[in-house]
This record gives sequence, C-alpha cells and structure tokens, in this order.
Amino acid sequence: MKTISKHFEERQSIELAIGTFVIITTLFMLYILSKENTIVLVVAWPFALGAIIVNTIMFVHLTDRFIHHPEYRRDICFKILLLLSNVPITFLFYLITAH
Repeated sequence: MKTISKHFEERQSIELAIGTFVIITTLFMLYILSKENTIVLVVAWPFALGAIIVNTIMFVHLTDRFIHHPEYRRDICFKILLLLSNVPITFLFYLITAH
C-alpha cells in the first residue's frame, strides 16, 4: 500500500502574510521618500491596524488547525511562522517612523 503525502491546502494565510508585508513596506518607503509627509501616515496607520486585526484572526485560525490536524502540523507551522515574521518588521518600521 502506498502512502500519499498530502500538503495542507490553504493559500490564504501565505497570501495575507506576503500581501500585508508588501503593502506596509510600500507605505513605509513612500513615507521615507516623501520626506516624512504626515499624509502618508494618515493612510498607513489605519491600514496597519487593520492588518494587525486580520493577521490576528488568521493566526487564531491557523492555531486551531494546528491543534486539530496533527498530520499537517509541519505545513501549518511554516504558515504560522511566515505570518508571525511580519511582526518584527512592522515593529522596526514603527520605531523608525516614531524616532
């Protein structure tokens, strides 16, 4: 009998992590290039807050999947780590803009 290796099929978490990273990085670069124009912050901070809320919801969802699907824990753990990798990057951007 053959064992078929299946992967955890959920692309939304990867798309969310990469998408929020790209948008927040673009807004940060726009802020730096515009010589710290506060108009960019008016757009960026509500988006960052929304991204934090949506990423938290996705983190809770992935944690639930991690608990209930032990056969996919490796794939889910990778997705959780990718999602959590945005936290230090966003915090670094915050420290730079708050100087």
